[in-house]
Amino acid sequence: MSSGGASAVLVPAAASPPAAATFPVMAAALPLMAAVLAVCTAALTGLSQASALPPELAARFYGFFLQQYPLFTFALIYALARIVAMAAASTASLPRRIAGASVGVALVLVLGLYPTFGGLVLRAGFATGGMTFLTYQPMSLAFAIGSAASAFVFGAALAVGAILIGGRASTASWGRRLATGFFRGGTGFLALWFAFAVIGQAPTAGFGPWPRRALSAGETGVGMSLVLAAFLPHAILVWLALRDKSRRTKPGAPSIAA
Repeated sequence: MSSGGASAVLVPAAASPPAAATFPVMAAALPLMAAVLAVCTAALTGLSQASALPPELAARFYGFFLQQYPLFTFALIYALARIVAMAAASTASLPRRIAGASVGVALVLVLGLYPTFGGLVLRAGFATGGMTFLTYQPMSLAFAIGSAASAFVFGAALAVGAILIGGRASTASWGRRLATGFFRGGTGFLALWFAFAVIGQAPTAGFGPWPRRALSAGETGVGMSLVLAAFLPHAILVWLALRDKSRRTKPGAPSIAA
């Protein structure tokens, strides 16, 4: 029926294509896959302290923290890939996504590698865990507190990157958005706390003595398994958040096209 030269027709909401349904899975899984494959790449290339690196880079990369927490190398890969994935999944403008991702990547690198490998992330955990142990607390408690401190700094870099990238606008009330933010921030921190607790046990689990020598086949399998187990809970939380966002933005009722 037309009126005044304009027509309105009832258009059924289009079914969600398979690509849209699988997008949250891929966006959540790709950073995890990148971190796991990075372990395999390090083994295939024979990367170790014997590898030829510029002296300035070798002095900053090799050292105490890399030997004690070797899997943090692949945690950095996960974080960098996660920021890129967040920018790709964002609905914000392209300039904002590029700027936000650039700042997020820079923040992860600074907090993870400055002044040397480990940066503030591992130093925060080492300092808090060490002070806890020096106050005659059990080693298990010191390790847990140190892992929490490292996870907090690591997660803060990811959170700042996500805020700067943007694209998470919601029509919900401020109270609901605040509650959702606290819930996701809290569960994300717990997932990263678990991740740092797992990767901190790498030498005990049989990963190493990389980087003093190249990885063997068995050590590569242990490293890939530990990285997968460590960051899988965080990847699942990301998938759940993206799936929820996809469902909220998907039209659930017929639309009127003029």
